[in-house]
Amino acid sequence: MSVFDDADTTFEVVVNHEEQYSIWPAGREVPAGWRLAGKRGKRGDCLQYIEAVWTDMRPLSLRKQMDAAAAAVKHQA
Repeated sequence: MSVFDDADTTFEVVVNHEEQYSIWPAGREVPAGWRLAGKRGKRGDCLQYIEAVWTDMRPLSLRKQMDAAAAAVKHQA
């Protein structure tokens, strides 16, 4: 069984530069490109936190691109 499937393992919620979330076993070095999001707990608690805060699944760069395109269209009107 993978540590990621273990409901009793303590995890940290991590987030990358695109504001995409994941879980990572507590006590292990956070992978390059990821940072701690400030939530620590059991697997289920961390996944519930992610579900609550990660409400827009689009990567940050895509959201910015779409917002800029929408603003340009609005500005033309």
